[in-house]
Amino acid sequence: MVGYFEIICGVVALLLAFYYYSVSAFGFWKSRGVPGPKPAFFVGNTMELMFGRIPIAQYLKRLYEEYKNEPMIGLYMRRSPVLILKDPELIKDVMIKDFAKFSDRGFAVHERTEPLSLHLFNLEPERWRPLRSKLTPMFTSGKLKDMFGLILECADHFEKYLDKLAAGNEPADFREVTAKYTTDVIGSCAFGIEMSSMSDEDSEFRKVGREIFCSSLENVIRLKMRVYAKKLYDWLGYIVPDKRFAPFFTKLVTDTMRYRKEHDIYRPDFIHMLMQLKEHPEKVGDIKLTDSLITAQAFVFFAAGFETSSSTMSNALYELALNQEIQDKLREEIKSNLAKHGGELKYEYVKDMEYLDKVFKETLRKYPPGAMVPRRSTSAYTFADTKVSIPKGFLIWIPVYAIHRDPDIYPNPDVFNPENFNKDAIEARHPMTYLPFGDGPRNCIGARFAVYQTKVGLITILRNYKVVTCEKTMIPYQFDTNAFLLAPKGGIYLKLKKLNS
Repeated sequence: MVGYFEIICGVVALLLAFYYYSVSAFGFWKSRGVPGPKPAFFVGNTMELMFGRIPIAQYLKRLYEEYKNEPMIGLYMRRSPVLILKDPELIKDVMIKDFAKFSDRGFAVHERTEPLSLHLFNLEPERWRPLRSKLTPMFTSGKLKDMFGLILECADHFEKYLDKLAAGNEPADFREVTAKYTTDVIGSCAFGIEMSSMSDEDSEFRKVGREIFCSSLENVIRLKMRVYAKKLYDWLGYIVPDKRFAPFFTKLVTDTMRYRKEHDIYRPDFIHMLMQLKEHPEKVGDIKLTDSLITAQAFVFFAAGFETSSSTMSNALYELALNQEIQDKLREEIKSNLAKHGGELKYEYVKDMEYLDKVFKETLRKYPPGAMVPRRSTSAYTFADTKVSIPKGFLIWIPVYAIHRDPDIYPNPDVFNPENFNKDAIEARHPMTYLPFGDGPRNCIGARFAVYQTKVGLITILRNYKVVTCEKTMIPYQFDTNAFLLAPKGGIYLKLKKLNS
């Protein structure tokens, strides 16, 4: 019979083995001469992130400032080493020059637990590359010009909605207001469906969209497990697969495709492009085009398309409400441009609004939806002009938010200043110091679409209305610690006032 002493020895041995396993990787950065904070047992350097004590944007900004003169910083996500790149030239090497060695975005695909994670944003290079080449034509300037009329139709509905909002003279959460507009734009341009987010308070699409990005308990748990317990999360697919979004979007996409095929309907939108891929799978090589893979592409266009643009719109309005002189100057440009063209807004006229472009870019500087851009090495790599080498499968973080708030790059970075984007200021900066859409071959495929739907939304609001702060306005701005994308804590509450014509 095994005695208590032997049992205690066995337990101690297991604990020591577990401790050694947890800390054995912690010499990785020291051996390479890369500075960084001291890791803690089991959690490494990410305990604050794991428990939602600080947003990743502010966590990386703190490290960025602490290691101000270093080109890179070494971290441990639990026991896995992660490299934060600060030097713009090294960032350029990873995103552009040596992209072939960093073509993996670094996110995992959980096919069983989350069938809709099979989208372009997450996919490994083998499936990403052929899919990206076939989906890119959907986002050319010519295709966007064809869809511009659909965006304007949604803007007309938006204006009617804004009239009712202004008449109520009550504070409104503009994250929700702008999300209704962008949800309808995506619905029309991607799916050919009237989503009625503005006219129907119970719009199913708006409810689903709201649920995708809210900081609910289930969303937070799933997010933490995707990042810190990937294998366990995959295993949980047998028990708790996604039953919220996958069934809804799979039915939406397959039903829409079937209806169009049966009634011989052609519409030059995202669904049509996916139909073409499904009918001609040879165009993407050896990739198996399952319903989940096809639906996932429509899902990410819907989710990213409405959320990032509505977030940018509401953040812009927040800054314009705090800076009335900038709002007045922008409104004057909008009215002057519209007057010059008889009140008509066309695709090419939007590009003429230079101050609007500066306001848009400055908003994304202060509030980039993606606080950091990840990449994963697809082969061993040694960074130029350093002795630092990393193995295959290694995670890189590019701290976009921290770079955008660096006072050596953007003077007084917490001040909203559209002149950060005048010609001279842009030319004086390294191109890798402004990355709201990423850069290189794996940049945001829908960037051009996002620019136009956001600008049209802002034009629609500011041409006839003034946005002002109210008693519910969040001052100073605070970030949600558990959100996947950069998001405010609570809402962005403002008041809308109708202007005299």
